[in-house]
Amino acid sequence: LSLSQVENTGKAAASDVLLAFPPTEAEHLAEVKAQAASGKKRKKTYAHLIVEPTDVPDAPNGAKGFRLALHNPLSPGETTTIEVLYMLTHSMEPFPAEISQSDPQLVYYRDSAYILSPYRIKQQTTFIKTPSTNVQSFSRVEPTNRAGMELKYGPYEDLPAYSYSPVLVHFENNNPFAVVEELVREVEISHWGNLQITEHYTLAHGGAKLKGVFSRVDYQSRPSASGVSSFKNLLARLPPRVHSVYYRDEIGNISSSRLRTDSRKSELEIEPRYPLFGGWKSTFIIGYGLPLEDFLFESTDGKRYLNFTFGCPLSGTVVDKLTLKVVLPEGSKDPSAVIPFPVEEHMETKYSYLDVVGRPVLVLEKKNVVPEHNIPFQVYYTFNPIFMLAEPLMLVSTVFFLFASCVAYLHIDISIRKG
Repeated sequence: LSLSQVENTGKAAASDVLLAFPPTEAEHLAEVKAQAASGKKRKKTYAHLIVEPTDVPDAPNGAKGFRLALHNPLSPGETTTIEVLYMLTHSMEPFPAEISQSDPQLVYYRDSAYILSPYRIKQQTTFIKTPSTNVQSFSRVEPTNRAGMELKYGPYEDLPAYSYSPVLVHFENNNPFAVVEELVREVEISHWGNLQITEHYTLAHGGAKLKGVFSRVDYQSRPSASGVSSFKNLLARLPPRVHSVYYRDEIGNISSSRLRTDSRKSELEIEPRYPLFGGWKSTFIIGYGLPLEDFLFESTDGKRYLNFTFGCPLSGTVVDKLTLKVVLPEGSKDPSAVIPFPVEEHMETKYSYLDVVGRPVLVLEKKNVVPEHNIPFQVYYTFNPIFMLAEPLMLVSTVFFLFASCVAYLHIDISIRKG
């Protein structure tokens, strides 16, 4: 989180503010949000700012730029306060890279004592908060102070544009490094009243790799000291009114799960077949059904649209690659998605029972997905109701064909017997 007071020292009004991120952060950048603050303390109000990628003039090689569009141009001499929230994935590096079952997990965090800015900075202070008080070492860029779980760099005065001073912090972090390396979510719409969700997970522990042999006896008898950085269960937050829930892997159904539901939400607590340590992986499938009426609506122009949640239902995880497939009913045309962040799109075709021309599938792909991406999106499409009769007609035709075949077979058999 960056809180900045910006002053226009130029001679013309400014309609936007530029941000810059170093290349080491740019490749792991998952989300950037900004808002302009006005007022004081309890009367402070916030206005969301549009954030767009852009080229930043004179930026260091590989730096990534963003443009914040101000609601009102900033006149010469005026100031405004801007809060920027940005999220990084894989920003901590386990060190040592391998630990035994009884060892705590130590990590490196790399950053800069100065924020990389395309503007001259009059004064800046950087705070780094660690999840524990066990800080092995940290870089010093005077003035530097440490108190408990907080490191303070600065204040620094009169920094030129694009100032950069790397810092390295080595500390204990036993939080679960739950990484979904790949998630394929299939959302299949049936106009007969059901929405079927199927999710294929490749889950990994992204922390320090386990060194030596795993002892289940130690793990169960000393849970506070053995495998403190491992994890053995996860929570999936599902929509309300969920039904027909299953959880399985390549072996079969996994019984170690518990579903809690009420009128507002559904929570599925799952436990893989074994606890996950650093470097270990698990693949599994979660599936469930939902009432279509809760998610499918009709727009004013006569189109139908799905309103569903993007992202990953598993709490406390990051997703390296998410593929979301929206399977539309056979006969649907002109699908289009409305998503509040950039994604890659393409079309596929899926064939199911009794399909004639196949079902159009809108495929949405995104990398570096974090919980802040779990927000609604819409898929619009047109549909001719005549296709609602396609499957019943195919079923009737199939039954008639089988009946006719049986009659013909019996007729031939009787004729042969008479002959």
